[in-house]
Amino acid sequence: MSPKHFAWKIQGVLLETFAPFISDRLFLKMKWKRSMKYTLNLDNPVTFNEKLQWLKLNDRRPEYTQMVDKVEAKKYAERLIGREHIIPTLAVYNKVEDIDFSTLPKQFVLKCTHDSGGIVICKNKDMLDKDTAIKKLRKGIKQNFYYQNREWPYKDVKPRIIAEQYMTDNGNELQDYKIYCFNGVPKVILVCKNRFKETGLSEDFFSLSWEHLDVTRPFHPNSDEGIHRPAELDEILRLSKKLSVGKTFVRTDFYIINHEVYFGEITFYPASGLVPFCPETFDELLGSWIKLPVGG
Repeated sequence: MSPKHFAWKIQGVLLETFAPFISDRLFLKMKWKRSMKYTLNLDNPVTFNEKLQWLKLNDRRPEYTQMVDKVEAKKYAERLIGREHIIPTLAVYNKVEDIDFSTLPKQFVLKCTHDSGGIVICKNKDMLDKDTAIKKLRKGIKQNFYYQNREWPYKDVKPRIIAEQYMTDNGNELQDYKIYCFNGVPKVILVCKNRFKETGLSEDFFSLSWEHLDVTRPFHPNSDEGIHRPAELDEILRLSKKLSVGKTFVRTDFYIINHEVYFGEITFYPASGLVPFCPETFDELLGSWIKLPVGG
């Protein structure tokens, strides 16, 4: 290992170890340099990813905490778009030890309410490795997702576990329809497929008129399959407007299940604003749609 690479590794360990003691601004500058390989400009941000870092520091409305809590976000969305678009909740647990698997159906999903990635998908309870599931959830519930990339809304989310109904589209894996909304106006659609396949997650960006955009991000190539414009797209865009009104930027996520539209989540900082776009001009285009400064 070269001295430069060794120093880079040590910096990463120190950044993770001492994260709670580093100011948000300094942490983001350090994390940005490691991820994006150039200096973060917080005084005059231009790109989408730069402006997301600015928003982390300066746009901190109390309601954002509710909007990222996987329990409270469903209540928030239900008030705005209706219960018919909400995936049913089976139970909410304050700690892992509260989970009673005997009361859950044969298929279900368990998620930590305060992070990203703490999820257990059970397609057959008889085959579920409960010890592994509990270990994963126990690890997730102890983490404060805020400290990873300073996504402020997660800082005060109460750690819980939500059990949801397992949803499938006629037996097929669900696709994510992620709508990039700027001041309540949808501008770009991201379709995510193959999340749980060996080939790995694919990402495809589209315009509102369903023109496939020549845009990629590292590690997630375009799908090698044709992605057709869903008949429910207009409904998704209508609901996105309702969920994003009054917000400088949010990404609103949906699923289409048996021709019905269901709410997924609200995201303020896609990829935490730490993953580049190819071409870079797309990052600049998205950035031009975020108008700063933001009122508190």
